[in-house]
Amino acid sequence: VQLVESGGGLVQAGGSLRLSCSTSGLTFSDYTIGWFRQVPGKEREGVSLISVSSGHTYYADSVKGRFTVSSDNVKNTVYLQMNNLTPEDTAVYYCTAVKLLRPWVLTARTLRWELMDYSGQGTQVTVSS
Repeated sequence: VQLVESGGGLVQAGGSLRLSCSTSGLTFSDYTIGWFRQVPGKEREGVSLISVSSGHTYYADSVKGRFTVSSDNVKNTVYLQMNNLTPEDTAVYYCTAVKLLRPWVLTARTLRWELMDYSGQGTQVTVSS
C-alpha cells in the first residue's frame, strides 16, 4: 500500500492550495481517507475524513468552512482543497487510510491517528502572513 501526498507549498495568508493523496495497492472503495497535520513540537491534529464508498465527510472545527475534501474514484485519489489559509494552517500534512466497519459514521472519535492503517510521507504547507 502506498499513499503519496502532493500539492504542498508556500502561500500567502488568504490564499488557497489543493493537496492530493494518490493511493495504490489497496481497494480504494473499501477505505476512508483521512488528512492530518503536524507542526514540529506539537501534537498531530486530525483535519478531515472522507468515506470513499459513501461520500460521507467529516471536518475538524478548525478547518470547517474553509477546507473541502473530495475523492476521484477513477484515479484513486483524494483531494483536500484549502481556502482562506492562515499562518496557523502551516504544518506537514499527511494522508491516511483506514478500513472502517461503519464508514458512514465519521466523528471526532474516528479522526484519530492511532486508528489509521496506512499513512503517507507528508507534504509541507507554509502560509506566510
